[in-house]
Amino acid sequence: MKTELLNLLRCPITKKRLVVETDTKNSQDIETGSLVSEDGQHRYPIKNAIPRFVSADNYAQGFGFQWNIFRRTQLDSYTGVPLSRDRLFESSGWTPAMLNGKRVLDVGCGAGRFTEIALAAGAKVVALDYSSAVDACWANHRSCKNLNVIQGDIYRLPFELGSFDFVYCLGVLQHTPNPKGSFLELPGQLRSGGQLVVDVYPDLPLNILWPKYWLRPISKHVPQQLLFGIVKLMVSCLFPLSLAIGRIPKLGHKLRYAIPVANYDGVFPLSSRILREWAVLDTFDMLAPKYDQPQTLCALRHWFQDAGMKNVEVFRRGSYVGRGVK
Repeated sequence: MKTELLNLLRCPITKKRLVVETDTKNSQDIETGSLVSEDGQHRYPIKNAIPRFVSADNYAQGFGFQWNIFRRTQLDSYTGVPLSRDRLFESSGWTPAMLNGKRVLDVGCGAGRFTEIALAAGAKVVALDYSSAVDACWANHRSCKNLNVIQGDIYRLPFELGSFDFVYCLGVLQHTPNPKGSFLELPGQLRSGGQLVVDVYPDLPLNILWPKYWLRPISKHVPQQLLFGIVKLMVSCLFPLSLAIGRIPKLGHKLRYAIPVANYDGVFPLSSRILREWAVLDTFDMLAPKYDQPQTLCALRHWFQDAGMKNVEVFRRGSYVGRGVK
């Protein structure tokens, strides 16, 4: 972590300032040590330059498992296709120029697919995740001087309120115990006039036909390494079938959802090798999370209204997207 991060950090329990006790430090980062609340009641370790405000054993373990295996898979710099860039800027309505020099909070950063985009725009990024995916994010982007990575809880964010110009939370809220409660923690992180964008899986009547939701009552209880082996076997056997069905004229792009593997052929212009890599990653992502709670567009709109946000827009872009201004 960078020393200047202390200006933003607060004890997530008491909201008191934190004091750093350094064990090792290089020219840029505090590599190991502890953060101690001013009253001395709470202590949090810094490991691999990442402050850790939560236990490693939590409901998001599966995400840490997957992102440390696939730490580069969804990075635009790896695929050569601006999928993350397009998703961030089209969902938010922001431009790179708007982020340049601004303080940005990436909530649920995973391996840092959107972190990469914000950093490239010149933002000062704090990337936070509940899981050990923070290690993948740090491994991918540690050379960037404008980055801090934190392992923390969305329900107890370790920051001074009003610290950020922009906050985004993409692909995350439906995987938390209480999606609305998680959302309501985010507006307080913004300064007045700051902007927020989130997205959620859509709650649609046709979801009942998606094999993902038939399998999850069992698959979410399977040990991660065993499930990962099962998913690799599923993709090996079923991905060619999904490809064939998906290429049936007119109906194929719908019928392939009957096959319980992720398939982005014809959706994203990825190479065959990366398509298969995404198939393993996203099939595991469908089946492993403890929580998967789609939301309605109406519910998403009410969240923003309940938070007192202004200039609220909600719309569908694959997922349901909501954005607004504090």
